[in-house]
Amino acid sequence: MPLRRHPRLMACLAMALLLALSPALPAAAETTTPQAVEALFERVTERAEALAGRPHDPGTGALPEALRDLDYDTYRQIRFRPEAALWSDEGLFSVQLFHTGFLFESPVRLHMVEDGEVTALDFDAARFRYDDAAAELPERDLTGAGHAGFRLHFPLNRADYQDEFAVFLGASYFRLVGRGQGYGLSARGLAIDTALPRGEEFPAFREFWLVRPAPEATRMTVLALLDSPSLAGAYRFDIAPGRDIQVEVTARLFARRDVERLGVAPLTSMFAHGDTTPRAVDDHRPAVHDSDGLLVHTGSGEWIWRPLTNPRSLRVSSLLDHDPEGFGLAQRERDFDRYLDLEARYDRRPSQWVEPLAPWGAGRVQLVEIPAPDETHDNIVAFWVSDTPLRTGESRELHYRTRTFGAEPAEAAPARVTRTRQGWGGGPGDPSPPPRSRRHFMVDFAGGELEGLSPDQPVAAELTASRGEIHHLQARPLPDGRGWRASFRLDPDGRQPSDLRLHLRLHDKVISETWNHVWHPDEQR
Repeated sequence: MPLRRHPRLMACLAMALLLALSPALPAAAETTTPQAVEALFERVTERAEALAGRPHDPGTGALPEALRDLDYDTYRQIRFRPEAALWSDEGLFSVQLFHTGFLFESPVRLHMVEDGEVTALDFDAARFRYDDAAAELPERDLTGAGHAGFRLHFPLNRADYQDEFAVFLGASYFRLVGRGQGYGLSARGLAIDTALPRGEEFPAFREFWLVRPAPEATRMTVLALLDSPSLAGAYRFDIAPGRDIQVEVTARLFARRDVERLGVAPLTSMFAHGDTTPRAVDDHRPAVHDSDGLLVHTGSGEWIWRPLTNPRSLRVSSLLDHDPEGFGLAQRERDFDRYLDLEARYDRRPSQWVEPLAPWGAGRVQLVEIPAPDETHDNIVAFWVSDTPLRTGESRELHYRTRTFGAEPAEAAPARVTRTRQGWGGGPGDPSPPPRSRRHFMVDFAGGELEGLSPDQPVAAELTASRGEIHHLQARPLPDGRGWRASFRLDPDGRQPSDLRLHLRLHDKVISETWNHVWHPDEQR
Protein backbone atom coordinates (compact mmCIF):
# COMPACT_ATOMS: atom_id res chain seq x y z
CA MET A 1 0.00 0.00 0.00
CA PRO A 2 1.22 3.56 -0.61
CA LEU A 3 2.28 5.64 2.36
CA ARG A 4 -0.48 7.99 3.46
CA ARG A 5 0.39 11.62 4.11
CA HIS A 6 -1.72 14.63 4.94
CA PRO A 7 -1.54 17.23 2.15
CA ARG A 8 -0.96 20.05 4.63
CA LEU A 9 1.46 18.30 6.96
CA MET A 10 4.49 18.22 4.71
CA ALA A 11 6.84 16.58 7.18
CA CYS A 12 4.53 13.68 8.11
CA LEU A 13 4.06 10.21 6.70
CA ALA A 14 1.29 7.91 7.85
CA MET A 15 3.08 5.84 10.40
CA ALA A 16 3.74 6.03 14.13
CA LEU A 17 7.33 6.28 15.24
CA LEU A 18 8.70 3.12 16.85
CA LEU A 19 11.26 4.92 19.01
CA ALA A 20 12.68 4.10 22.41
CA LEU A 21 14.25 6.08 25.20
CA SER A 22 17.87 5.21 25.92
CA PRO A 23 20.42 6.60 28.37
CA ALA A 24 22.37 9.67 27.29
CA LEU A 25 26.10 9.60 26.76
CA PRO A 26 28.15 11.10 29.57
CA ALA A 27 29.28 14.65 29.05
CA ALA A 28 32.41 14.93 26.90
CA ALA A 29 35.40 16.71 28.37
CA GLU A 30 36.91 17.87 25.08
CA THR A 31 35.85 20.91 23.03
CA THR A 32 33.75 20.46 19.92
CA THR A 33 36.66 20.47 17.51
CA PRO A 34 36.48 18.15 14.49
CA GLN A 35 38.46 15.62 16.51
CA ALA A 36 36.00 15.87 19.38
CA VAL A 37 33.03 15.37 17.04
CA GLU A 38 34.69 12.30 15.58
CA ALA A 39 35.34 10.96 19.08
CA LEU A 40 31.66 11.47 19.93
CA PHE A 41 30.67 9.68 16.72
CA GLU A 42 32.87 6.75 17.74
CA ARG A 43 30.98 6.53 21.02
CA VAL A 44 27.62 6.63 19.22
CA THR A 45 28.97 3.84 17.00
CA GLU A 46 29.79 1.78 20.09
CA ARG A 47 26.24 2.39 21.33
CA ALA A 48 24.83 1.15 18.01
CA GLU A 49 26.98 -1.99 18.04
CA ALA A 50 25.97 -2.80 21.60
CA LEU A 51 22.32 -2.17 20.78
CA ALA A 52 22.47 -4.59 17.85
CA GLY A 53 23.70 -7.28 20.25
CA ARG A 54 20.48 -7.12 22.27
CA PRO A 55 16.89 -8.03 21.30
CA HIS A 56 15.04 -5.21 19.63
CA ASP A 57 12.92 -3.07 21.95
CA PRO A 58 10.19 -1.28 19.96
CA GLY A 59 9.90 1.36 22.66
CA THR A 60 6.13 1.54 22.70
CA GLY A 61 5.80 3.51 25.91
CA ALA A 62 2.65 5.62 25.94
CA LEU A 63 2.59 9.39 25.80
CA PRO A 64 1.00 11.42 28.59
CA GLU A 65 -2.75 10.91 28.51
CA ALA A 66 -3.27 14.50 27.41
CA LEU A 67 -1.43 13.84 24.12
CA ARG A 68 -2.97 10.51 23.25
CA ASP A 69 -5.36 10.40 20.29
CA LEU A 70 -4.81 14.01 19.20
CA ASP A 71 -6.39 14.59 15.82
CA TYR A 72 -4.67 16.50 13.04
CA ASP A 73 -6.51 19.78 13.59
CA THR A 74 -5.63 19.85 17.29
CA TYR A 75 -2.01 18.87 16.69
CA ARG A 76 -1.48 21.64 14.16
CA GLN A 77 -2.53 24.18 16.80
CA ILE A 78 0.64 23.34 18.75
CA ARG A 79 3.35 25.62 17.39
CA PHE A 80 6.93 26.18 18.42
CA ARG A 81 7.64 29.75 19.54
CA PRO A 82 10.25 31.18 17.12
CA GLU A 83 11.68 33.36 19.89
CA ALA A 84 12.53 30.15 21.78
CA ALA A 85 14.70 28.79 18.95
CA LEU A 86 17.98 27.30 20.08
CA TRP A 87 21.16 29.22 19.15
CA SER A 88 19.15 32.11 17.67
CA ASP A 89 21.06 34.59 19.81
CA GLU A 90 24.34 33.93 18.05
CA GLY A 91 25.49 32.57 14.72
CA LEU A 92 23.81 31.67 11.44
CA PHE A 93 22.04 28.48 12.54
CA SER A 94 19.07 27.96 14.82
CA VAL A 95 16.96 24.95 15.84
CA GLN A 96 13.21 24.64 16.38
CA LEU A 97 11.50 21.59 17.88
CA PHE A 98 8.45 19.46 17.11
CA HIS A 99 5.91 18.44 19.76
CA THR A 100 4.81 14.84 20.19
CA GLY A 101 1.22 13.76 19.55
CA PHE A 102 -0.92 12.89 16.52
CA LEU A 103 1.24 10.49 14.43
CA PHE A 104 4.26 10.98 16.69
CA GLU A 105 3.54 8.86 19.73
CA SER A 106 7.06 8.04 20.97
CA PRO A 107 9.58 10.81 21.64
CA VAL A 108 13.13 10.93 20.36
CA ARG A 109 15.93 11.94 22.70
CA LEU A 110 17.73 15.16 21.78
CA HIS A 111 21.13 16.34 23.04
CA MET A 112 22.97 19.62 22.55
CA VAL A 113 26.74 19.49 22.05
CA GLU A 114 28.28 22.84 22.99
CA ASP A 115 31.91 23.54 23.84
CA GLY A 116 32.54 19.85 24.31
CA GLU A 117 29.63 19.32 26.72
CA VAL A 118 26.73 16.97 25.91
CA THR A 119 23.51 18.19 27.51
CA ALA A 120 20.12 16.51 27.31
CA LEU A 121 17.50 18.75 25.73
CA ASP A 122 14.49 18.24 27.98
CA PHE A 123 10.91 19.01 27.04
CA ASP A 124 9.66 22.47 28.11
CA ALA A 125 6.05 23.40 27.32
CA ALA A 126 7.01 27.08 27.52
CA ARG A 127 8.75 26.70 24.15
CA PHE A 128 5.41 26.00 22.48
CA ARG A 129 2.21 27.94 21.81
CA TYR A 130 -1.05 26.04 22.30
CA ASP A 131 -3.87 27.67 20.35
CA ASP A 132 -7.59 27.02 19.93
CA ALA A 133 -8.39 23.31 20.42
CA ALA A 134 -4.94 22.75 21.98
CA ALA A 135 -5.24 25.63 24.48
CA GLU A 136 -6.07 23.40 27.45
CA LEU A 137 -3.08 21.08 27.01
CA PRO A 138 -0.58 23.09 29.13
CA GLU A 139 -2.97 22.83 32.09
CA ARG A 140 -2.72 19.05 32.01
CA ASP A 141 0.19 16.80 32.97
CA LEU A 142 2.65 16.70 30.06
CA THR A 143 5.40 14.87 31.93
CA GLY A 144 7.24 12.63 29.48
CA ALA A 145 5.93 14.44 26.40
CA GLY A 146 9.39 14.79 24.85
CA HIS A 147 10.04 15.89 21.28
CA ALA A 148 9.06 14.33 17.97
CA GLY A 149 11.97 15.83 16.00
CA PHE A 150 13.51 19.14 14.98
CA ARG A 151 14.09 21.50 12.10
CA LEU A 152 17.14 23.53 11.17
CA HIS A 153 17.17 27.18 10.10
CA PHE A 154 19.71 29.31 8.20
CA PRO A 155 19.53 32.63 6.24
CA LEU A 156 19.00 31.05 2.79
CA ASN A 157 16.99 33.72 0.99
CA ARG A 158 17.53 36.88 3.07
CA ALA A 159 20.35 37.91 5.35
CA ASP A 160 17.92 39.03 8.07
CA TYR A 161 15.76 35.88 8.24
CA GLN A 162 16.61 32.28 9.09
CA ASP A 163 14.73 30.01 6.68
CA GLU A 164 13.85 26.42 7.48
CA PHE A 165 16.03 24.17 5.31
CA ALA A 166 15.99 20.70 6.93
CA VAL A 167 13.53 18.64 8.99
CA PHE A 168 14.20 15.40 10.86
CA LEU A 169 10.77 14.04 11.74
CA GLY A 170 9.28 10.55 11.62
CA ALA A 171 11.06 7.16 11.53
CA SER A 172 14.37 7.83 9.69
CA TYR A 173 12.93 10.51 7.38
CA PHE A 174 14.62 13.82 6.73
CA ARG A 175 13.66 16.51 4.23
CA LEU A 176 15.76 19.19 2.60
CA VAL A 177 14.79 22.37 0.80
CA GLY A 178 17.13 24.78 -0.98
CA ARG A 179 16.85 28.43 -1.92
CA GLY A 180 13.50 29.29 -3.45
CA GLN A 181 12.22 25.72 -3.14
CA GLY A 182 9.29 24.15 -1.29
CA TYR A 183 9.18 20.79 0.48
CA GLY A 184 8.46 17.76 -1.68
CA LEU A 185 10.28 14.43 -1.65
CA SER A 186 11.92 12.94 1.46
CA ALA A 187 15.20 11.17 2.16
CA ARG A 188 15.53 8.33 4.65
CA GLY A 189 18.31 6.78 6.66
CA LEU A 190 17.47 3.30 5.34
CA ALA A 191 14.72 1.33 3.64
CA ILE A 192 14.36 -2.32 4.67
CA ASP A 193 12.32 -4.92 2.77
CA THR A 194 10.44 -2.31 0.74
CA ALA A 195 7.78 -3.91 -1.50
CA LEU A 196 8.41 -7.43 -0.18
CA PRO A 197 5.38 -9.61 0.64
CA ARG A 198 6.14 -9.78 4.36
CA GLY A 199 5.89 -6.00 4.67
CA GLU A 200 8.31 -3.13 4.96
CA GLU A 201 10.36 -2.46 8.07
CA PHE A 202 10.82 1.20 9.04
CA PRO A 203 14.05 1.93 10.91
CA ALA A 204 13.80 4.90 13.26
CA PHE A 205 16.21 7.47 14.61
CA ARG A 206 15.86 7.14 18.39
CA GLU A 207 18.36 9.76 19.51
CA PHE A 208 20.12 12.84 18.10
CA TRP A 209 23.13 14.94 19.03
CA LEU A 210 23.06 18.50 17.64
CA VAL A 211 26.57 19.94 17.45
CA ARG A 212 26.43 23.70 17.83
CA PRO A 213 28.49 25.32 15.06
CA ALA A 214 30.76 28.32 15.55
CA PRO A 215 28.99 31.69 15.07
CA GLU A 216 30.49 32.20 11.61
CA ALA A 217 30.21 28.56 10.46
CA THR A 218 28.21 27.75 7.31
CA ARG A 219 27.86 24.01 7.98
CA MET A 220 26.84 21.95 10.98
CA THR A 221 26.88 18.35 12.19
CA VAL A 222 24.10 16.12 13.50
CA LEU A 223 24.73 12.64 14.92
CA ALA A 224 21.98 10.04 15.25
CA LEU A 225 21.35 6.57 16.67
CA LEU A 226 19.12 4.38 14.49
CA ASP A 227 17.31 1.23 15.57
CA SER A 228 15.18 -1.38 13.83
CA PRO A 229 14.22 -5.04 14.31
CA SER A 230 16.91 -6.04 11.80
CA LEU A 231 19.79 -3.73 12.72
CA ALA A 232 21.11 -0.72 14.60
CA GLY A 233 23.26 2.09 13.24
CA ALA A 234 25.22 5.26 13.96
CA TYR A 235 24.78 8.18 11.57
CA ARG A 236 26.71 11.37 10.99
CA PHE A 237 25.20 14.18 8.91
CA ASP A 238 27.48 17.05 7.88
CA ILE A 239 25.05 19.62 6.53
CA ALA A 240 25.86 22.64 4.33
CA PRO A 241 22.89 24.89 3.43
CA GLY A 242 22.93 27.17 0.39
CA ARG A 243 21.23 27.46 -2.98
CA ASP A 244 21.19 23.67 -2.79
CA ILE A 245 21.46 21.75 0.50
CA GLN A 246 24.35 19.28 0.68
CA VAL A 247 24.52 16.57 3.32
CA GLU A 248 27.50 14.25 3.67
CA VAL A 249 26.29 11.04 5.30
CA THR A 250 28.34 8.43 7.12
CA ALA A 251 26.40 5.41 8.38
CA ARG A 252 27.76 2.48 10.38
CA LEU A 253 25.33 -0.45 10.44
CA PHE A 254 25.27 -3.54 12.67
CA ALA A 255 22.93 -6.41 11.76
CA ARG A 256 20.80 -8.23 14.37
CA ARG A 257 19.54 -10.63 11.74
CA ASP A 258 19.78 -11.23 8.01
CA VAL A 259 18.42 -8.34 5.95
CA GLU A 260 16.70 -9.52 2.78
CA ARG A 261 16.60 -6.15 1.01
CA LEU A 262 18.74 -3.31 2.38
CA GLY A 263 17.81 -0.06 0.62
CA VAL A 264 20.69 2.43 0.86
CA ALA A 265 20.15 6.21 0.59
CA PRO A 266 16.42 5.88 -0.12
CA LEU A 267 14.41 8.73 -1.61
CA THR A 268 10.62 8.75 -1.24
CA SER A 269 8.34 10.84 -3.43
CA MET A 270 4.90 11.16 -5.03
CA PHE A 271 3.64 10.80 -8.59
CA ALA A 272 -0.13 11.02 -9.01
CA HIS A 273 -0.43 11.82 -12.72
CA GLY A 274 1.52 13.47 -15.52
CA ASP A 275 2.89 12.90 -19.02
CA THR A 276 3.18 9.13 -18.62
CA THR A 277 -0.40 8.66 -17.41
CA PRO A 278 -2.11 6.59 -20.14
CA ARG A 279 -5.64 7.56 -19.19
CA ALA A 280 -7.86 10.55 -18.68
CA VAL A 281 -7.68 12.11 -15.21
CA ASP A 282 -10.58 14.04 -13.73
CA ASP A 283 -8.38 16.91 -12.52
CA HIS A 284 -8.06 20.51 -13.71
CA ARG A 285 -4.30 20.25 -13.18
CA PRO A 286 -2.38 18.70 -16.10
CA ALA A 287 0.25 17.19 -13.78
CA VAL A 288 0.50 16.41 -10.07
CA HIS A 289 3.81 15.07 -8.79
CA ASP A 290 6.76 15.84 -6.52
CA SER A 291 9.12 14.08 -8.93
CA ASP A 292 8.71 13.09 -12.56
CA GLY A 293 11.66 10.78 -13.14
CA LEU A 294 14.50 8.66 -11.83
CA LEU A 295 17.93 9.78 -13.07
CA VAL A 296 20.90 7.39 -12.86
CA HIS A 297 24.55 8.04 -13.71
CA THR A 298 26.04 4.58 -14.13
CA GLY A 299 29.54 3.42 -13.35
CA SER A 300 30.21 3.22 -17.10
CA GLY A 301 29.27 6.88 -17.56
CA GLU A 302 25.82 6.40 -19.09
CA TRP A 303 23.00 8.72 -18.01
CA ILE A 304 19.61 6.98 -17.77
CA TRP A 305 16.24 8.72 -17.41
CA ARG A 306 13.30 6.60 -16.24
CA PRO A 307 10.01 8.56 -16.28
CA LEU A 308 7.82 7.81 -13.27
CA THR A 309 4.32 6.37 -13.42
CA ASN A 310 1.34 5.79 -11.15
CA PRO A 311 0.73 2.15 -12.05
CA ARG A 312 -2.36 0.00 -11.75
CA SER A 313 -0.42 -2.55 -9.70
CA LEU A 314 2.84 -2.58 -7.75
CA ARG A 315 5.90 -2.22 -10.01
CA VAL A 316 9.46 -2.98 -8.86
CA SER A 317 12.23 -2.48 -11.40
CA SER A 318 16.01 -2.69 -11.11
CA LEU A 319 18.80 -0.97 -13.04
CA LEU A 320 21.87 -3.20 -12.62
CA ASP A 321 25.18 -1.42 -12.16
CA HIS A 322 28.65 -1.54 -10.63
CA ASP A 323 30.03 1.42 -8.65
CA PRO A 324 27.39 3.92 -9.85
CA GLU A 325 28.31 7.58 -10.03
CA GLY A 326 24.95 8.55 -8.54
CA PHE A 327 21.17 8.50 -8.77
CA GLY A 328 18.28 10.75 -7.85
CA LEU A 329 14.61 11.60 -8.16
CA ALA A 330 14.11 14.74 -10.22
CA GLN A 331 11.36 17.27 -10.75
CA ARG A 332 12.51 18.36 -14.20
CA GLU A 333 9.41 20.28 -15.17
CA ARG A 334 9.79 23.69 -13.44
CA ASP A 335 7.12 25.62 -15.35
CA PHE A 336 4.05 26.63 -13.31
CA ASP A 337 1.87 26.17 -16.41
CA ARG A 338 2.56 22.45 -16.32
CA TYR A 339 0.79 22.17 -12.94
CA LEU A 340 -1.52 25.20 -12.52
CA ASP A 341 -1.56 24.68 -8.75
CA LEU A 342 -1.21 27.91 -6.76
CA GLU A 343 -1.25 26.13 -3.40
CA ALA A 344 0.99 23.09 -3.84
CA ARG A 345 3.42 24.83 -6.26
CA TYR A 346 4.77 21.60 -7.66
CA ASP A 347 7.02 23.68 -9.93
CA ARG A 348 9.10 24.57 -6.84
CA ARG A 349 9.58 21.06 -5.49
CA PRO A 350 13.24 20.08 -5.10
CA SER A 351 15.01 17.27 -6.86
CA GLN A 352 17.55 15.25 -4.89
CA TRP A 353 20.78 13.50 -5.87
CA VAL A 354 22.77 10.74 -4.15
CA GLU A 355 26.50 10.42 -4.86
CA PRO A 356 28.62 7.61 -3.37
CA LEU A 357 31.82 8.84 -1.73
CA ALA A 358 33.20 5.30 -1.49
CA PRO A 359 32.67 2.52 -4.07
CA TRP A 360 29.40 0.62 -3.72
CA GLY A 361 30.43 -2.38 -5.82
CA ALA A 362 27.91 -4.49 -7.72
CA GLY A 363 24.19 -4.03 -7.19
CA ARG A 364 21.20 -2.19 -8.53
CA VAL A 365 19.27 1.03 -8.30
CA GLN A 366 15.78 -0.15 -7.45
CA LEU A 367 12.64 1.80 -8.24
CA VAL A 368 9.35 1.00 -6.52
CA GLU A 369 6.14 2.47 -7.97
CA ILE A 370 2.98 1.91 -5.93
CA PRO A 371 -0.61 2.53 -7.09
CA ALA A 372 -2.02 5.67 -5.48
CA PRO A 373 -5.47 7.24 -5.86
CA ASP A 374 -4.31 10.80 -5.32
CA GLU A 375 -1.48 13.10 -4.21
CA THR A 376 -1.86 12.39 -0.47
CA HIS A 377 0.18 9.21 -0.88
CA ASP A 378 3.94 8.87 -1.22
CA ASN A 379 4.05 6.10 -3.81
CA ILE A 380 7.58 6.32 -5.25
CA VAL A 381 10.74 4.93 -3.62
CA ALA A 382 14.25 4.69 -5.10
CA PHE A 383 17.35 3.28 -3.41
CA TRP A 384 20.56 1.29 -3.94
CA VAL A 385 20.69 -2.44 -3.15
CA SER A 386 24.09 -4.16 -2.98
CA ASP A 387 24.61 -7.65 -4.37
CA THR A 388 26.42 -8.40 -1.09
CA PRO A 389 23.75 -9.11 1.55
CA LEU A 390 24.02 -7.96 5.16
CA ARG A 391 23.96 -11.01 7.44
CA THR A 392 23.45 -11.48 11.15
CA GLY A 393 26.40 -10.17 13.15
CA GLU A 394 27.95 -8.34 10.18
CA SER A 395 28.63 -4.62 9.95
CA ARG A 396 28.80 -2.19 7.06
CA GLU A 397 29.86 1.43 6.64
CA LEU A 398 28.23 3.70 4.06
CA HIS A 399 29.58 7.04 2.91
CA TYR A 400 27.70 9.19 0.44
CA ARG A 401 26.56 12.74 -0.28
CA THR A 402 22.98 13.77 -0.94
CA ARG A 403 21.94 17.19 -2.18
CA THR A 404 19.02 19.09 -3.60
CA PHE A 405 18.96 20.53 -7.10
CA GLY A 406 16.48 22.04 -9.55
CA ALA A 407 15.87 20.56 -13.00
CA GLU A 408 19.33 19.02 -13.47
CA PRO A 409 22.34 18.13 -11.32
CA ALA A 410 25.32 20.27 -12.28
CA GLU A 411 27.26 17.38 -13.81
CA ALA A 412 24.52 16.28 -16.24
CA ALA A 413 25.96 17.06 -19.68
CA PRO A 414 24.13 15.05 -22.41
CA ALA A 415 20.91 16.12 -24.07
CA ARG A 416 18.12 15.34 -21.61
CA VAL A 417 14.59 14.01 -21.91
CA THR A 418 12.07 16.83 -21.52
CA ARG A 419 8.80 15.07 -22.32
CA THR A 420 7.34 11.57 -22.69
CA ARG A 421 3.98 11.11 -24.38
CA GLN A 422 2.15 8.03 -25.66
CA GLY A 423 -1.19 7.10 -27.15
CA TRP A 424 -2.88 4.85 -29.65
CA GLY A 425 -0.68 4.09 -32.64
CA GLY A 426 -3.37 4.55 -35.27
CA GLY A 427 -4.29 7.56 -37.40
CA PRO A 428 -7.60 9.35 -37.98
CA GLY A 429 -9.58 8.08 -40.93
CA ASP A 430 -7.43 4.98 -41.45
CA PRO A 431 -9.66 2.49 -43.32
CA SER A 432 -7.67 -0.41 -41.81
CA PRO A 433 -6.79 0.85 -38.33
CA PRO A 434 -4.25 -1.08 -36.25
CA PRO A 435 -5.31 -2.76 -33.01
CA ARG A 436 -5.82 -0.56 -29.96
CA SER A 437 -2.83 -2.25 -28.38
CA ARG A 438 -0.42 -0.47 -30.75
CA ARG A 439 1.21 2.44 -28.92
CA HIS A 440 2.74 5.59 -30.37
CA PHE A 441 5.55 7.01 -28.22
CA MET A 442 7.06 10.48 -28.52
CA VAL A 443 10.15 11.41 -26.52
CA ASP A 444 11.50 14.97 -26.67
CA PHE A 445 15.16 15.80 -25.98
CA ALA A 446 16.83 19.18 -25.41
CA GLY A 447 20.12 20.66 -24.23
CA GLY A 448 23.65 19.34 -24.57
CA GLU A 449 24.83 19.06 -28.17
CA LEU A 450 21.28 19.59 -29.41
CA GLU A 451 21.43 23.22 -28.31
CA GLY A 452 21.65 25.30 -31.50
CA LEU A 453 22.13 22.23 -33.69
CA SER A 454 21.15 22.77 -37.32
CA PRO A 455 17.99 20.82 -38.30
CA ASP A 456 19.80 19.28 -41.28
CA GLN A 457 22.25 17.41 -39.04
CA PRO A 458 21.93 13.59 -39.23
CA VAL A 459 20.61 12.99 -35.73
CA ALA A 460 19.38 9.41 -35.44
CA ALA A 461 17.31 7.60 -32.82
CA GLU A 462 18.48 4.20 -31.61
CA LEU A 463 16.00 1.97 -29.78
CA THR A 464 15.97 -1.49 -28.26
CA ALA A 465 12.89 -3.31 -26.96
CA SER A 466 12.90 -6.46 -24.83
CA ARG A 467 9.61 -7.60 -26.38
CA GLY A 468 7.25 -6.57 -29.14
CA GLU A 469 7.77 -5.10 -32.63
CA ILE A 470 8.96 -1.54 -33.35
CA HIS A 471 7.74 0.51 -36.31
CA HIS A 472 8.32 4.03 -37.69
CA LEU A 473 11.37 4.92 -35.58
CA GLN A 474 12.57 8.41 -36.44
CA ALA A 475 14.14 11.59 -35.05
CA ARG A 476 13.12 15.08 -36.13
CA PRO A 477 13.94 18.62 -34.96
CA LEU A 478 11.29 20.46 -32.95
CA PRO A 479 9.89 23.72 -34.36
CA ASP A 480 11.40 25.88 -31.60
CA GLY A 481 14.89 24.94 -32.78
CA ARG A 482 15.94 23.91 -29.29
CA GLY A 483 15.34 20.20 -29.28
CA TRP A 484 14.58 17.01 -31.16
CA ARG A 485 11.79 14.44 -31.01
CA ALA A 486 12.24 10.69 -31.28
CA SER A 487 9.06 8.77 -32.07
CA PHE A 488 8.13 5.17 -32.72
CA ARG A 489 5.26 2.71 -32.59
CA LEU A 490 5.21 -0.45 -30.50
CA ASP A 491 3.17 -3.58 -31.09
CA PRO A 492 3.35 -5.33 -27.70
CA ASP A 493 3.88 -9.06 -27.35
CA GLY A 494 0.45 -9.91 -25.99
CA ARG A 495 0.19 -8.82 -22.37
CA GLN A 496 3.93 -9.00 -21.76
CA PRO A 497 5.74 -5.82 -20.67
CA SER A 498 8.37 -4.30 -22.95
CA ASP A 499 11.55 -2.70 -21.59
CA LEU A 500 12.36 0.18 -23.96
CA ARG A 501 15.73 1.94 -24.21
CA LEU A 502 16.18 4.93 -26.51
CA HIS A 503 18.93 7.47 -27.16
CA LEU A 504 20.05 9.91 -29.88
CA ARG A 505 23.23 9.58 -31.91
CA LEU A 506 25.06 12.10 -34.11
CA HIS A 507 27.55 10.44 -36.45
CA ASP A 508 29.51 8.04 -34.22
CA LYS A 509 28.67 9.64 -30.87
CA VAL A 510 25.76 9.16 -28.44
CA ILE A 511 24.64 12.71 -27.59
CA SER A 512 21.72 12.11 -25.21
CA GLU A 513 20.92 10.32 -22.03
CA THR A 514 19.13 6.99 -22.36
CA TRP A 515 15.35 7.13 -22.07
CA ASN A 516 14.31 3.92 -20.31
CA HIS A 517 10.62 3.07 -19.95
CA VAL A 518 8.78 -0.17 -19.34
CA TRP A 519 5.43 -0.35 -21.10
CA HIS A 520 2.91 -2.64 -19.43
CA PRO A 521 -0.01 -3.38 -21.79
CA ASP A 522 -2.34 -3.78 -18.81
CA GLU A 523 -1.93 -0.04 -18.15
CA GLN A 524 -3.99 0.70 -21.25
CA ARG A 525 -7.56 1.79 -20.62
